[in-house]
Amino acid sequence: MRGKDFETGEFLSPSRSQQRREALEVLELARQLSELTAQQIARLPVPERLIPHIDETRRIPSHGAHKRQLQFLAKQMRREDDDTLEAIRDALDSTGEAARLETAMLHRAETWRERLMADGDAALTELLDEHPHADRQHLRQLARNAHEEKLRNKPPHAFRELFRELRELLAGDHSEEDEDIAGMQDSDNA
Repeated sequence: MRGKDFETGEFLSPSRSQQRREALEVLELARQLSELTAQQIARLPVPERLIPHIDETRRIPSHGAHKRQLQFLAKQMRREDDDTLEAIRDALDSTGEAARLETAMLHRAETWRERLMADGDAALTELLDEHPHADRQHLRQLARNAHEEKLRNKPPHAFRELFRELRELLAGDHSEEDEDIAGMQDSDNA
């Protein structure tokens, strides 16, 4: 039974309809997760204890058994806190904040790659001013090799490697910023 506070007249818990809507939302999220590959799930903020359940759901081909396993996965997911489920939804949502940040970071890496290939040492100096822990020699060599590949119409091996290095460099700085922000929020809450 739901119960009602006699003084304020407010209900003490969500209605059964609201609980059902929330359970169906989690079931839909579980269905989406079960349709992803292991590599896609590894990129999501899914707790480790849910991954075996997701794998098992993906493995079962029989319709009835698959449906039961999907419901079991949703039940396990409902035990997680709301923040965890919201982070998973946001990561799955192509218009979510996480997707926008990832896209912006990839665009920054692409811009730096083009600048390093075009401007050489001037762009490298500017990049190292922003990211002093970066490996100057390795980035310079990759930029030169990528430029040579482009001039000689060779396969873009160094071109891609330079992008990977820049993406890791920018992603590492982004995670440090997140830790700094979280630290500031913790100190504000204290």
